[in-house]
Amino acid sequence: MKTQKRDTRWIVGVAMFVALQLVLQLTGIGLIPLPLINATTLHIPVIVGAVVLGPLAGAVLGGVFGLCSMWTATMTPTALSFAFSPVWAAEADGGAGAVKAVWIALGCRILIGVVSGWLWIALKKLKVNDFVALPVVGVVGALTNTVLVMGGIYFLFAPEFAAAKNVGMEAVLGLVMTVVTTSGVAEAVAAAVLVTAVCKALFHVPSLGLRTQAG
Repeated sequence: MKTQKRDTRWIVGVAMFVALQLVLQLTGIGLIPLPLINATTLHIPVIVGAVVLGPLAGAVLGGVFGLCSMWTATMTPTALSFAFSPVWAAEADGGAGAVKAVWIALGCRILIGVVSGWLWIALKKLKVNDFVALPVVGVVGALTNTVLVMGGIYFLFAPEFAAAKNVGMEAVLGLVMTVVTTSGVAEAVAAAVLVTAVCKALFHVPSLGLRTQAG
C-alpha cells in the first residue's frame, strides 16, 4: 500500500513538473531567442525534478524538454532549426540529418535529467551539504545541456552551422565556444541559484511526498 502511494505521488510529481514545462513553453520563456541560439529555462524543471523525484523522472522531464524544443524548431523555424527539428534536418541532410536532430533535441535533453539525478544521489551518499550539492547539480545539469547540444552541433552539423551563420568552417568552433562561455555560463549560474532555492523549498513540504535531503 505504501509503495502504491509513493508511486502515485511520483506520477503526480512528474505531472506537476511537466505542467510547469508546458507553461514555460506556451508563454515563450522556455526558449528565448538569441543571436546564435535559443537560451532556455526548460532545463530548470528537469534538474529540480531529477533531484526530488529521481533520475527516471529527470529522464522523462528531459524528454518533454526535448519534445518542446523539437516543436518550437519545427513550427517557428530559424536558421538553426535543422539541428533540433527532424523535419528541417531531413531537408538539409536526409534521413541521417533527422536522426542527428533527434539526438541533439531529445537525447541530449534526456541526459540532463539522468546526469543530474545520479549526481545528486552520489553527492548525498558522500554526505555533501545541500547548499553545496544543489548548486553543483544545477551547474552540472545546465552544462550537460549546453555542452552536449553545442558539441552535437559541432560534430554532427558543422557544415550546416557554418552555412547558416555564413562563416567558414574554421570559425565554427569559435562560435560554438562563444555560446558555451556566454549563454551556457549564464544558464549554469541561474540553474545553481534556482535549483537550490526551489529544491530547498520543496524539501520542506512533506505532504508532497518528494525526495528529502537524505536523497
